Amino acid sequence: MTVRVGVVGTSWWADAMYLPALTNHAHAEVVAVAGRDAGRAAAFAERWSVPAHYTDTDAFFDHDLDAVVIASANDSHHPLSMQAISRGLHVLCEKPLGLDASQAREMEAAAADAGVTTLVPFTYRYMPIFRWVKELTESGYVGTPHHLGMRYFTGFARDGEYLWRFDRAEAGSGVIGDLGSHWLAIALWLLGEPVSISATSNAFIPRGPRPDGDPYEPGEDWAVMTVCFESGARAVLQVSAVCIEPGEFGQTHHLDLHGTDGTIYAHSDWVSTQEVRGCRVGDRTPAAPLPIPDHIWADAPRDDVGSTYRHVFRSGQHMIGDFVDAVRSGSTCSPDFAFGRRVQEICDAAVASAAAGGTSVSL
Repeated sequence: MTVRVGVVGTSWWADAMYLPALTNHAHAEVVAVAGRDAGRAAAFAERWSVPAHYTDTDAFFDHDLDAVVIASANDSHHPLSMQAISRGLHVLCEKPLGLDASQAREMEAAAADAGVTTLVPFTYRYMPIFRWVKELTESGYVGTPHHLGMRYFTGFARDGEYLWRFDRAEAGSGVIGDLGSHWLAIALWLLGEPVSISATSNAFIPRGPRPDGDPYEPGEDWAVMTVCFESGARAVLQVSAVCIEPGEFGQTHHLDLHGTDGTIYAHSDWVSTQEVRGCRVGDRTPAAPLPIPDHIWADAPRDDVGSTYRHVFRSGQHMIGDFVDAVRSGSTCSPDFAFGRRVQEICDAAVASAAAGGTSVSL
């Protein structure tokens, strides 16, 4: 069975992530693309040899499709997913699922009722360092986890230009939904169910006007979230889009996980470093390298993080490949809409906490 896929969105992200992966999958065929700008949609379709392109989403969804990838702006996720689900289509929808948790819950319920396969692309859980941290944690390296610290530093908000990602009406929040959702997804993956969250946030950079000149409420460009888990573990997650960081991607990732028996450190500079180190009870030397094993690396390049990233998704068929394979087999895959809904609820709670000056919010 070949899965006939339609893609909504013609941004650089669709170009970089979804079309290469879908084109490289032996059992997927991109048969239609939809975008708001007719010229851009036509150029996108021509570039990737997609036979049909649309600006009318009704016509797009009426195309002969099995599944859709929704890679458009946040405010379109809910209506487009609901359209797709109503037609019985399987849906991969970008995070955050909706502008708020009520939309995410509607999407989850509709997908469950329709019996369709869903996936929310929290990409970083597929990268080698995080997969290795997950394996180490499950194998008992740290024992019972006490606390997790994670930092995501990047600089795409530093120039102060208008970006829809910082327009609350279009994005729902700022970096809490954009970057924080990634770290919340990793924290839940490692530590389980959360029970409360508190957050503080700030907008360091004044943002430019909307292209149409209308006023808008800008979202935060920095945030710190403290999450309490059912297990008693805690996580402190910091995300910022106003940092100066190196390399092609201009971002760095940092993780430390401490438990009863040991500590794991993971770091990626998104240039040439993607390393995991650790120490255990009784160690008296500096934290030792914990080399990422070959079964995780497979044949991915190891000396350049950008090359690793591109291989993982385009050739290694992680995430997008999982979705296509699940559609073909009629099975589920993870993280699905239920997981994405839970992350959305936590993001909403973080925004509410920050607005209230950091008050703890139950989950």
